Amino acid sequence: MEKETRVRFAPSPTGFPHVGNMRTALFNWLFARHCGGKFVVRIEDTDQTRLVKGAVEAILDGLGWLGLDWDEGPGVGGPYGPYFQSQRLELYQEIADRLVRQGDAYYCYCSPERLAAMRAEQERLKLPPGYDRHCRNLDPEEEARYIAQGITPVVRMKVPTDGETTFHDLIRGNVTFKNATLDDFVLLKSDHYPTYHLANVVDDWSMKISHVLRAEEWLSSTPRHLLIYKALGFEPPEFAHLPMILGPDRSKLSKRHGAVSIIEYKEKGYLPQAMFNFLALLGWSVDDKTEVIPREDIINSFSLERVSKTAAIFNIEKLNWMNGVYVRQLSLDEFTKVALPFLEKGLSPQVGRPLDMSYVRRVLPLVQERAKLLSDIPELASFFFVDDLDYDVGLLLSGKNITLSQALKILEVSYRQLVELDDFSEESLEKVLRPLALALGLKTGDLFGLLRVAITGRTATPPLFKTMSVLGKDRCLKRIQRAIGNLESM
Repeated sequence: MEKETRVRFAPSPTGFPHVGNMRTALFNWLFARHCGGKFVVRIEDTDQTRLVKGAVEAILDGLGWLGLDWDEGPGVGGPYGPYFQSQRLELYQEIADRLVRQGDAYYCYCSPERLAAMRAEQERLKLPPGYDRHCRNLDPEEEARYIAQGITPVVRMKVPTDGETTFHDLIRGNVTFKNATLDDFVLLKSDHYPTYHLANVVDDWSMKISHVLRAEEWLSSTPRHLLIYKALGFEPPEFAHLPMILGPDRSKLSKRHGAVSIIEYKEKGYLPQAMFNFLALLGWSVDDKTEVIPREDIINSFSLERVSKTAAIFNIEKLNWMNGVYVRQLSLDEFTKVALPFLEKGLSPQVGRPLDMSYVRRVLPLVQERAKLLSDIPELASFFFVDDLDYDVGLLLSGKNITLSQALKILEVSYRQLVELDDFSEESLEKVLRPLALALGLKTGDLFGLLRVAITGRTATPPLFKTMSVLGKDRCLKRIQRAIGNLESM
């Protein structure tokens, strides 16, 4: 029988999940879903000194927000738990002891001071950094002296000093490392916690992981892991190292490029479906031209053959554009649901709460076309909700062909026309205001531009007649009156 596809996302809670982490999680999830396999979440919390409070919750929240459900892991359980490495210490200790007994590993008693001096000397002599194997062949008497001093040793792998380690990477093809370039790396620290090298091998084997899809930075660690697999007689999984993500200037991705926590994207008003689509295209493509791709199509099309060997470029402008596309695709009910929390939080405290939902549902379609982020919505929609507009009165005279006296006359005539309107619908407003421009000898753009500023305080808004209809007759007339007063005081 063909072996079940089982992949894992194994983050370390030493920080909050950023786009690189989530791209790795997404590619693993897509591979599992495409193959009908299992997606496992495992928390690698063995670096106890660097754990960040709330990081585990943020990681799981980020996965949930993107819709990356896991088949086994925290909160779900599964047959190969526990899924926190800090709860699996006995297993790592047993494996480390076994490797020592076999002669594939050894106890190292070197002090931090000795190791620091060794590294300084290597640097002075411009030698490659690495452990000098001081404890590799201790005789029993030397080892007894260290034990008598009460030194708690680390366990180091006894790496072959000659030969090569070769493996087939599913993205990069055959990769070979000379064993002489590898030092005797630590497997188990003196606090009895494993290093990444030991823990991930033990867990991937015991959890029956079939494919390890991880960041390119781990490529050079793979020969170490394969040496552990070989020493234990375990069959290794298949490996695929995902391309790096760089900023638009091709430098290492950083916060200035937008590499912030995935939770910050959520809070800024990005849609999960847009972020899902965007992350999927960081190093993978369906045909080199299609950019907006539904989730199911991405799942159906995903393959490692289409994953790039070269670095992916993180372009925040492209993400913003894509988010705007997804915002415009939402139904009114969907848009209202996701926009409401941003309106509640972002509108002025002077705006009464709770918001009138029937009014909100009339406003939102007018700003949906212009919003790229959900966090844009309070600013785009604010003039619909406040009673008093705050704007530069000079905007009323921003039209090319209108003087102060003309602007006053236009607003006064417009006010008298609009007062008489019983029906303040979009169609009714157009029937009155278009002929009015002709009667005043104005271009429609000049009239509408002046009214737009008077009624909204802005030069760019949703279509004027729709805006006025939603604002309502009373609000529009009060704002025109105030604009007249502002002009008279100039």
